[in-house]
Amino acid sequence: MKIAVEGCCHGELDAIYSHIATLENANSYKVSLLIICGDFQAVRNMQDLQCMAVPDKYKQLGEFYKYYTGEKTAPILTIVIGGNHEASNYFWELYHGGWLAPNIYFLGHAGCVQVNGIRIAGASGIFQHYDFAKGHFERVPYDRSAMRSIYHIRQYNILRLSLLSSPDIFLSHDWPQSIEQYGDLRGLLRHKPFFRSDIEKGALGSPPMMGLLRTLKPKWWFSAHLHTRFEARVVHEPDVSGPTNTQEAAKAEGTNPEEIAIDDIDTEVGAPRDASTGDTTTAPSPLAHTKILGGTLYAASQARISLIGFRQVVDVPEPPNFVPPSSPSSPSNPKSQNPQPSFTFDPEWLAITRAYNPYMSLGTNQLPYPNEVEARAAVQRELVWIKKHVYGISTSESSKDALMGLSKTVESCQKFCITAPAHGQGAPENKTQPPHYPNPQTAAFCQMLGIENKIDIKP
Repeated sequence: MKIAVEGCCHGELDAIYSHIATLENANSYKVSLLIICGDFQAVRNMQDLQCMAVPDKYKQLGEFYKYYTGEKTAPILTIVIGGNHEASNYFWELYHGGWLAPNIYFLGHAGCVQVNGIRIAGASGIFQHYDFAKGHFERVPYDRSAMRSIYHIRQYNILRLSLLSSPDIFLSHDWPQSIEQYGDLRGLLRHKPFFRSDIEKGALGSPPMMGLLRTLKPKWWFSAHLHTRFEARVVHEPDVSGPTNTQEAAKAEGTNPEEIAIDDIDTEVGAPRDASTGDTTTAPSPLAHTKILGGTLYAASQARISLIGFRQVVDVPEPPNFVPPSSPSSPSNPKSQNPQPSFTFDPEWLAITRAYNPYMSLGTNQLPYPNEVEARAAVQRELVWIKKHVYGISTSESSKDALMGLSKTVESCQKFCITAPAHGQGAPENKTQPPHYPNPQTAAFCQMLGIENKIDIKP
């Protein structure tokens, strides 16, 4: 299956879809899926814009609202994660994932879905050690601090993702920490000399993302954030002793004209620190109870990692037992000219979501987590519940093999709906932050899983 991958979107949907169409015409192929790795900027109106943490001179309405209202239609199924330049209030509405607009799906603060049987997991936001161990305490209207902390990734979501079996593709906005050591480091520094200081301090990238890379071992990993293209290969072996590329960083001088002007406080990820104390650590990952497993899960025991600032098209094989869909289009996008891929929930992720929902904290202090043994046992129990109540299969079998063939389309549960008024259609044009809009997609998802809807709880 041909998948187009975009780094940072910054609201430029028209240009992205146009370029993909140009590539399709020039190469005589069809792209089935577009993946966007953050800074999507799903801004529906001027009030959403006030919830985006960028200097005022960068606050532009963009093109998304036209897709939100149906004035324009996404021609390709599009899956996005969040970055650090987002209308975070809208992403909070769809915390568990949901349609941002027809045919444009937000994977959630963390999530996993399947497209033509290919498992795609991801995490939204960027890492900051001082918010990592906190709960989700932010509520609109956001003050200056909360407007940034809301997109700082939480340990809650890292621990949930760590319980997945290996996905085919993983998406993050941050680069995994020290990933630059697994590719052409000299070439990266020639192109981005201002990275040198962070690289020397071990501060380039996210420790939790490297922990997930080592734990999940996906076949592909796509990231964005740093506005440059970089490719790396990570070898997963039983004894992981560190990077295999020991090239010394080339000496370089320079400043970063692209990022610093935009990311007024969140450009740098900072040295790895203990999430609870803030002390600098030597551990590569804060996954306290997740073991890094060895083994050969990919060809040549390698994972391809693409950290891109622009777009590219990759071929990702579908599972050999996958049956292609026969429908030419989807209810989310009846105007699509491309054959619409099968878009389904991932049953293992549904079980993880159900098992961990009681531990989701809505305050600053995070509730205590179960240990890994307890967490995995809970997921296995919830898999049995998911098979019976979501897929209609009564069985006590919860092995990975027992998940084969389970299919429930996202459309069967979640259907796009307009919640906030759009620009030009009655939305306030003032520069005040909006109220929280309950989203029926979140309510439907929670009802499907039989879990408490903690997103729409009134303060």
